[in-house]
Amino acid sequence: MAYNKQAQEALNKFKYEVATELGVNLKQGYNGDLTSAQAGSVGGEMVKQMIARQEQSMSGGSY
Repeated sequence: MAYNKQAQEALNKFKYEVATELGVNLKQGYNGDLTSAQAGSVGGEMVKQMIARQEQSMSGGSY
């Protein structure tokens, strides 16, 4: 599977930032101790913020 390493690193950084904002103790590697709700809240918030940024970008505003 080909991917952009720089994009992957940026996405991981974003994931940890969102987890910190939500108070979820996300660590490098295995996170099996998280509940489904905790893991889902990080992913859901990431999507919410990405959509908001894209909408802002499309409307000509800066984020």
